[in-house]
Amino acid sequence: MNIPRPEYPNPQFEREMWLNLNGEWEFEIDKSASGKARRLYEKEKLDGKIIVPFCPESSLSGVGETDFLNSVWYKRNISIDNKDKLIFLRIGACDYLTTLYVNGKEVGTHKGGYTSFSFDITDYVNIGENTIVINAYDDTVSPLQPSGKQSQKYESYGCYYTRTTGIWQTVWLEFIPKSHIKNFKLYPDSENGKLYLKGLVRGKGILTASAFYQGKNVGETRITVNSESFDAVIDLSEIHLWEVGNGLLYDLVLTFGEDKVKSYFGLRNVTLDGYKFLINGQSVFQRLVLDQGFYPDGIYTAPSEEALINDIKISLAAGFNGARLHEKVFEPRFLYHCDKMGYIVWGEYGNWGFDHSGYDGVCAFLSEWLEAVDRDFNHPSIIGWCPFNETWDIERRAQKDGILEIVYKATKAVDTTRPCIDTSGNFHVITDIFDLHDYTQDVAEFKKSIENFEKDGSLTGGIEKRDTLKGRQFYKGEASFISEYGGIKWDIEENSESWGYGNAPETEADFFERYEGLTTAILDCPKFFGLCYTQLYDVEQEKNGLYTYHRKPKFDMEKIKEINIRKAAIES
Repeated sequence: MNIPRPEYPNPQFEREMWLNLNGEWEFEIDKSASGKARRLYEKEKLDGKIIVPFCPESSLSGVGETDFLNSVWYKRNISIDNKDKLIFLRIGACDYLTTLYVNGKEVGTHKGGYTSFSFDITDYVNIGENTIVINAYDDTVSPLQPSGKQSQKYESYGCYYTRTTGIWQTVWLEFIPKSHIKNFKLYPDSENGKLYLKGLVRGKGILTASAFYQGKNVGETRITVNSESFDAVIDLSEIHLWEVGNGLLYDLVLTFGEDKVKSYFGLRNVTLDGYKFLINGQSVFQRLVLDQGFYPDGIYTAPSEEALINDIKISLAAGFNGARLHEKVFEPRFLYHCDKMGYIVWGEYGNWGFDHSGYDGVCAFLSEWLEAVDRDFNHPSIIGWCPFNETWDIERRAQKDGILEIVYKATKAVDTTRPCIDTSGNFHVITDIFDLHDYTQDVAEFKKSIENFEKDGSLTGGIEKRDTLKGRQFYKGEASFISEYGGIKWDIEENSESWGYGNAPETEADFFERYEGLTTAILDCPKFFGLCYTQLYDVEQEKNGLYTYHRKPKFDMEKIKEINIRKAAIES
């Protein structure tokens, strides 16, 4: 049987001893969410089938059910030959509350729809045949459950799209020595040619860390580890800086007893200097595009690794050097290709759907967000974090500023190496970067608001034009950029049901005139270190992409690229 998405899910923490469990599983929709009471985990055979890792709403899953799915069940058998190693079941992502059963016994649960997690099932499996059952409970309309751009109505609408329930990333078994490496964080020092490592192990012994560049050993360290944590440093004999558009990577191999983990790193640091954003000490203008991470046939899940790579390629072809990975935590395999291609991205979270006007759900929100930061910490392509996006009033209740402050401070405590935006666009409370969203379609009006900001920091565009929202945030001189603009509707199918920002241009010439006018206004502002255009491709009914939902170009991308790569004022 051909296994969908056969590649190892996380190239930054790769072991040789693993078994991909993607493919056909038994499957059953549990409409009343009563499956546990009915002991579905003991049922001899579930009612249907599904292709993992695709969600049941997708066509690639073989199910294609887009109604609300409050609870779904998965089942398959696995064969275990021996138990001389620990056996972990790992899940790339499953939305939202996941419970694992092995041979009829409950192993554990995980809450969250975006991050990776695992269970040690060694004591639950037997030599020979074993049964794995996974239940996913998903209440998309719950105000305590972040759901990103998943529609809370029956149908998709506006900028909300088809929901994702249950498993949507690879499921696999991993066979690990009893003494092993649990995790590690990498701190590259590009100025001094060093790599600092901090990590956790189980057991005691000698840890060896070896760095390679294009197959050549360029540094190694050996330390004795007698406690759970370790600190190590590798002096590098060759310095090759990771650059935007040129993702020069070192290979890294860690061994601890019988355990061996393959990884990689880039020599890259990011700092803020006044209005400038520096990567390895060089000012870089961020020409970003909004990437929602949706696919026509897989919804949240790319149909293949090639599709992940293609999304970066089509962005580069349009003259962008990176993306805001919007309202979703993207899979590690995508970030790996960003690392390789020198494609800069902002690590974000699917905060929409979460009620930020009260403190009830803070624990669930913060727990998964920090899981995301921890999982993706080592990616050189991630140059900043953004846990919230547009924290609008909810039923006339304003955001709790304390929530944003708590999440920001926790993020900075976990990662001191990157800037953090508290909430993109609005309403800023405590932030390293002040970003603005402005979907004004009139070029003259858009340009005027930017000129006002450049002159004295006054906010007259975007949300500040709305009387009820004035005075909710204040610019304090932070480094800044326009992190959402444009969204120009252009529907090549001319569907009356399609959606976009403002009035659509009447001709392609009008489109280019507007695109160039809006983009140039940002490029010409010496206070802005970047821009982010909405968006890279259409998603369902939202028709403001530069490409269609199937990634076909709507325009001459050379003309788009020519506009985007023009030198910015801050680069002078």
